[in-house]
Amino acid sequence: MPESDWPTYHHDNARTGVATGLTPVGKLSRAWDAKLDGAVYGQPLVVGDLVFAATERDSIYALRASSGAVVWSVHLGTPMPGSQLPCGNIDPLGITSTMVYDKATGLVFALAEMSGGRHVLFGVDASTGAVRLRRPADPPRGDRVAHQQRSALTLLGGKVYIAYGGLFGDCGNYIGSVVSVPTTGHGALASYVVPTPREGGIWAPGGAAVAHGRLYYTVGNGESTAGYDGSDSVIALRSDLTLADRFAPASWADDNAGDLDLGSMGPAIVGPWVYANGKRGVGYALRASHLGGIGGDVSQLSTCSAFGGTAVNGDTVYVPCTDGLRAISIDGAGHVSVRWRASVHAAGSPVVGGGQIWVVDYDGGLLYTLDPTTGAVRQQIRISASPHFASPTLARNHAYVGTMTGVVAVGWG
Repeated sequence: MPESDWPTYHHDNARTGVATGLTPVGKLSRAWDAKLDGAVYGQPLVVGDLVFAATERDSIYALRASSGAVVWSVHLGTPMPGSQLPCGNIDPLGITSTMVYDKATGLVFALAEMSGGRHVLFGVDASTGAVRLRRPADPPRGDRVAHQQRSALTLLGGKVYIAYGGLFGDCGNYIGSVVSVPTTGHGALASYVVPTPREGGIWAPGGAAVAHGRLYYTVGNGESTAGYDGSDSVIALRSDLTLADRFAPASWADDNAGDLDLGSMGPAIVGPWVYANGKRGVGYALRASHLGGIGGDVSQLSTCSAFGGTAVNGDTVYVPCTDGLRAISIDGAGHVSVRWRASVHAAGSPVVGGGQIWVVDYDGGLLYTLDPTTGAVRQQIRISASPHFASPTLARNHAYVGTMTGVVAVGWG
């Protein structure tokens, strides 16, 4: 697959968010604005000359990358009405997570939430839009209507991995879990369930970061009253979804009590290190080979409250802080330091390409490019209001951003 394609969240399974093969970035301009049948929460994918986007009305679109023209579209079913959910802030609730493209099968995979609280994995032919695979993939424990599937799908070893969290408001009986489905559509499903009586959601939009043969996820608050329950953690899962390793802050009990968990931002892989940074505003450097258990971080630093997905370039992690992007470095000994803080409060999930950092102010409807050495603004352009944690897709000479009404493309000459 060409490096200029963008087949999964933040370009690759390590979730680096680094684009290659971009034409030199000139002055930004709006290239096109495709109005679709609903909001696009997941990051658009780019394969060849097609952009793939999924909506909260359970539709998938293939758009011409150069013009935004619809090549094909498919409506998969009826999304879950907000009025039938116990809480939440997405209405209707359809396809929220970022899809994944599988070169081996030629399918685009999407997890659709549907009427009745059902969660169904679809495999759609990338060339035609024909549905080739349909497989129920509900969370294994709890009330399925209380679960929301927001984390990006991950493709690894002929399986699609699907992570589950809860709805906004943390209502109902949901329990964080990961389910794997073979890309053939046949064979047994596997699952991992966070060992907490309730909550422990896996909902950060980046999904798993894959490295060293493991899938790394961050986990939210749990509700144990009888000791540590596997929540508020970074976990490493083997491909069969057995638990290989885990880290939790020494402050896990206080984090859980105050809703200050690690689950708001996905893990970042920085060479031999894993970087985690959640709601409390503390960044942790962990050994990827041994996460360290409770309190086993290599170093930590007061940083910021962070939500979304990171980008990683060399030893630097670009962190989506609520008060403005941070560039955070991890040295060879695992020590964390802040290089800079951006002057604009764009809180989207950043990506890197063309010698610039790209980040969305999703409430303000702006796309920024920043200087990677200082965080200073290089360019900005108005797009449209976007869902929380929106992240641009970079391919060739365009940036593509999901919005509340479809997809906007920004080009440069």
